[in-house]
Amino acid sequence: MVSERIEKLINEQIAKEQFAAQYYLAMSAYFETLDLVGLAHYFRIQCKEELMHADKMFDYLNDVGGAVILQAIPAPEQNFTDVEDVFAKALAHEKEVTKSIVTIAKAAAEECDFATSSFLQWFINEQVEEEASASLYLNKIKMVKDNPSAMYLLDQELAQRVLTTDTGSQA
Repeated sequence: MVSERIEKLINEQIAKEQFAAQYYLAMSAYFETLDLVGLAHYFRIQCKEELMHADKMFDYLNDVGGAVILQAIPAPEQNFTDVEDVFAKALAHEKEVTKSIVTIAKAAAEECDFATSSFLQWFINEQVEEEASASLYLNKIKMVKDNPSAMYLLDQELAQRVLTTDTGSQA
């Protein structure tokens, strides 16, 4: 049985993951308006990943006897200035998500909730990957932003991204 404190934190995280999905969908829509379909595709995949994260937490909370209490999701920002702005905001957002997951992990450790601690390790590892990826692409954007040919190639690279599930299979 999960404590009320952990249940509350996980419910808040479910909402944060759902918000992240909406935020990335807004980023995808922005790139669609610029005809950067590879960048738009990248963020559509990000959106789907965030929904999978929310689902994973939803299922975990049910598995440990907690109550899932869905929360309102605020509208994400939808005004971006350029490609670099979007990736900078994506990286900043991933850092916020990491902080939030670490908060839950600390609470679980304080309560000696080993099941939740174990469960959250996957998310902690995922956040390391998410921050590294966002940072990598932000740096690439900075390198190519004034070169349309290079931006075209980066757009083509990101168009190749596929969604992978928890088991590593492609969807």
